[in-house]
Amino acid sequence: MMLGLALGDTVGAARGKLPARGPLPAGVSTQLACFTAEGVIRAAVRLSHRGICHPPGVVLHAYCRWAALQGIEVERMRRRWAAGSGGMWPDGWLADVPVLAERRGSAPATVTTLSRIEGKDEPTATASRGSHALTRSLPIAVAGDRWAMEAGRFAALTHGDAGAQSATVQGVVLAHHCLTNSPSGRDPQDSSHRLVRSALEAGIAALASSQGAVAVGHEQLLAAFRQAVDQPVNAASLARLAPDATTPSALLGGLYAAAAFPGRAHLRTALEFAAGAPDGSSVACVTGALLGAVHGVGALPTDLVSRHELAWVIDTLARDMVSEIVDSPSGSDHVPGWDPHWRSRYPGW
Repeated sequence: MMLGLALGDTVGAARGKLPARGPLPAGVSTQLACFTAEGVIRAAVRLSHRGICHPPGVVLHAYCRWAALQGIEVERMRRRWAAGSGGMWPDGWLADVPVLAERRGSAPATVTTLSRIEGKDEPTATASRGSHALTRSLPIAVAGDRWAMEAGRFAALTHGDAGAQSATVQGVVLAHHCLTNSPSGRDPQDSSHRLVRSALEAGIAALASSQGAVAVGHEQLLAAFRQAVDQPVNAASLARLAPDATTPSALLGGLYAAAAFPGRAHLRTALEFAAGAPDGSSVACVTGALLGAVHGVGALPTDLVSRHELAWVIDTLARDMVSEIVDSPSGSDHVPGWDPHWRSRYPGW
């Protein structure tokens, strides 16, 4: 899922026309998704050792570390956070990754909100419905269905628009179902086409049975899915579903492209098609995450993954998320851990 997200971000930014050789640059959605993944791990560590945790606050801290690396309000960030780190801030291993300190596009709502941070209170979110609310939040899907259903709280850190928050929940829930509806344990006669579409159908059905804001826009999700099945590979349909750089557009366009190209062998084509949307980066980002989640890393184009400049970082984060959730390498207050360095890599705050 994480590598699919990153490839989609990169392919989309290039409008599907990548250079034949050389490193492939990460986009800002990928950078922020890395810090979301790190925040999820650190929140889980805190919960294991302290018994209490406000996960959105831990993820907000992760975005502030990204901002500080980017040179955004560095002194204000230090005043807000450095006292809790013993002076070594930003902490954690991601702070040592040079690419994460490079500007790779704009994230206006995120930057504007983080620039307001002061004291102990969370900053006031903008009214934005921009696509980064969803693209950066997709790693939350790994943490389980309860976290997925609450993904709107993570979007609300910086994006105050209710539609953006609802679409973020929907996208993360779909990604969660793509991760859990894997080929293992299924009928070997099921085609890869059926695997993708059944996973997406399961996610849409789960959203239909939910209450409140999560259910907003369910009919649009269903309509986008049906269009992909009945009228696949239609650029005009993609443009209608995803006309701009908003979160709902990224969700509907990504869902359409993933369902239109569900075959394992067609993942690259799906990303190139998604890149043709008006905001190809966000749509391809969601498309790659959904298809990567179902098909697994082996379906991703090896020539592209091996050239992506954050491939090792993303792979490490993905493996560490799973390790923390299933094995808790640092242990807890009552159970000793097996990795003495885990809490230095992922401090629980």
